Amino acid sequence: MLRASAESWNQGDLEGFLDDYLDSPQTAFVGGSGVIRGLDEIRRRYRAGYWSTGRPRDLLRFEDLEVQRLGAEHALAIGRYILSDPATDQTTGHGVFSLVLVRTPQGWRIIHDHSSAAN
Repeated sequence: MLRASAESWNQGDLEGFLDDYLDSPQTAFVGGSGVIRGLDEIRRRYRAGYWSTGRPRDLLRFEDLEVQRLGAEHALAIGRYILSDPATDQTTGHGVFSLVLVRTPQGWRIIHDHSSAAN
């Protein structure tokens, strides 16, 4: 799921990237600017930020992934995200994240994303 998410990001496909999030008003993104709820608000955040020029400037990859089942229908994923300049492969940003996932008929979906940029 996260590999496909990074591929969508790297292709400039915002809707493909957001497909991992459950389309619910309760889905939450927690970051440095606070709590955002609902897929529409999460979409607005990404459009205003990383997609402000029509597509992200940097490539995305995930590392150090750990997934733990939290019962039959939920899981916790933690890891690191790394953004890099496609021309130089130099890291332009990185941080850590934790995701709470729920199993749906369409597959696993994010219901809570807490992402923090490293200083």
